Amino acid sequence: MGAYLDALKMLARRELSEAQVRQRLARRGHPSDDIEDAIARLREERAIDDTRVAESIARTQTALKKRGKLRVRRQIESAGIAGATAKRAVDDVCSSIDDAALLEASLLKRLHGRERIADDREFQRLYRYLIGQGFDPDQVLGILRKRS
Repeated sequence: MGAYLDALKMLARRELSEAQVRQRLARRGHPSDDIEDAIARLREERAIDDTRVAESIARTQTALKKRGKLRVRRQIESAGIAGATAKRAVDDVCSSIDDAALLEASLLKRLHGRERIADDREFQRLYRYLIGQGFDPDQVLGILRKRS
């Protein structure tokens, strides 16, 4: 019962994946049988749902942090969510978002309102940054060339 209550408290604060809840309960020293019982009960009550968590992460990463599909998918998978679930969530969330507009917004945020790229060093720095944010390399080159 202690593992279940601890898990509920964790989930009351924020959405967590099943793997994250397992990991945190184990860190708190709960026996593995209690953890399994708690996870089964939470799954049954739909208090824990990896699909919902994946979609939540995808929405946050794209809308607020202006990140691309690849980075969002890595972020979801790092939360312990299966690759297929992560891909589905990213595809669902990104289907309503224009990739080029998201890339443009991320670039504008990085340029701090400027329209042009100053020099080759800045071009390279922006390229590395945008690739790291999960955008397609060909799209990144295209938009950076327009701005230089």
